[in-house]
Amino acid sequence: MRLFCLPYSGGSAMVYARWRRLLPSWIEVQPVEWPGRGARMDEPLATDPRKLAEQLASELHAQVDRPYALFGHSLGALVAFELAHSLLDRGAPVPVILFASGTEAPAVRDGSRWRLPLSDEALLNELRNLQGTPDEALSNPEIMRAALPVLRADFLMCGAYSYRPRPPLPCAIHVFGGEDDDTGYESLMAWKRETLAEFSLDILPGHHFFIHTQQARMLDLICSALSRQSNRSQSELRDHGQGGLQPRI
Repeated sequence: MRLFCLPYSGGSAMVYARWRRLLPSWIEVQPVEWPGRGARMDEPLATDPRKLAEQLASELHAQVDRPYALFGHSLGALVAFELAHSLLDRGAPVPVILFASGTEAPAVRDGSRWRLPLSDEALLNELRNLQGTPDEALSNPEIMRAALPVLRADFLMCGAYSYRPRPPLPCAIHVFGGEDDDTGYESLMAWKRETLAEFSLDILPGHHFFIHTQQARMLDLICSALSRQSNRSQSELRDHGQGGLQPRI
């Protein structure tokens, strides 16, 4: 099982590197780096989430030759959603599950306040409100000089995102939210509209970056969800081999 993990605003895919050690060996964690950061530092930063998803679909298409799932947190969840559609448009197999963490469903999202570039001061205020960046990093000019251009591009992606109604995805969607995050329960539940398959929602303690503070619990839930979906797929394949898929009750 391959688990493709997409970063949040301002982050690198390497935030998921430790997941390789913490998840069981049958789950192959694949952090997906975006242009302009990490190993792709020399590439231009993306500011259009749909174009980014199409680019990633082109790059990852050859790697979805086995069961796979997608995970994204915050902006990464929106890009993962668009990536799932882009992969299916290219004729790729259906993902086993889409994990969407820490953001409203695409249909109810309003990113209008981020359509114009934010000043350095406004970006720093956003970081403070999200409560995911240590104060020593926020007060370090060298760190912020490197981080703010990436953040500015990512917030422009948030502002550029526009929902495009399409048929719901044929894969399960599992959503994570934080109890003290600004993202409300109803806007998380709205993800249910985007799937023809199973939907589940887990609310975990913490603010927007519960992905770190509740890491162990999240990984347990991800592992359990992937195990259930994998077992179900294998069961259906066995049923298919015995004369056709049997209806589930």
